[in-house]
Amino acid sequence: MRHGDKINNLGRKTAHRHALLSNLACSLIEHKRINTTLAKAKALRIYVEPLITRSKTDSTASRRMVFKYLQNKEVVSALFRDIAVKVADRPGGYTRIIKLGKRLGDNSEQAMIELVDFNELLLGASKEKSAPKAKTTRRSSAKKKAAAPKADAKTQSTDKTEEKGE
Repeated sequence: MRHGDKINNLGRKTAHRHALLSNLACSLIEHKRINTTLAKAKALRIYVEPLITRSKTDSTASRRMVFKYLQNKEVVSALFRDIAVKVADRPGGYTRIIKLGKRLGDNSEQAMIELVDFNELLLGASKEKSAPKAKTTRRSSAKKKAAAPKADAKTQSTDKTEEKGE
């Protein structure tokens, strides 16, 4: 019985599972977005989010702790250099899991896991939403057309009076 056992073993022994999650975390940090199974994505979220939180404080101790989990110098330096700067003000929730459907071969649930602050499509959409748009109504165009000839008549009459004054 597995009462109170909250870890998903992913059908692997401990060393294999740690190696798998380490490699997935390195790929996620390097590429900012990866496709995998839903179970692996959920396990990866639990694995990588504390590492990203740890990377917010750039100290030798935190770098060593993250390196213990990732075992890749380039990825650790990218985590502290690029990712930690972008997520510095975010209190958590650094990753997003999007379900993609079932895989054709074995019908396993697929998912895309990505770093939230690195999705250019959603960041561009949020910038567009923040800009206020001019309010348009259908009735205002009729009023503008009716008001335009009156304004032209006024300008024409002032032009005629100026010509007479000369």
